[in-house]
Amino acid sequence: MEAARQYNVHEAKTHFSRILQQVETGEEVVISRAGEPIAKVVPLHPKVRRTGRGSLRGRIHIPDDFDELPDDIAEAFGMR
Repeated sequence: MEAARQYNVHEAKTHFSRILQQVETGEEVVISRAGEPIAKVVPLHPKVRRTGRGSLRGRIHIPDDFDELPDDIAEAFGMR
């Protein structure tokens, strides 16, 4: 993995928009004070976007006997 780019506090304040653009493309940026790293700016993972009901249609298969419990399990739960 490539080393994160490093900026001092003054550079980070001056070039904050550019730093955010770098982070948006997946880069990590380290901000330092007097040569000592004090913070890391990393990209957030986007939330999963659901397209609404039925978005998993065709990807999940529920067998016909899904609601039927095997006898031993049903008995253990007092259902038989």
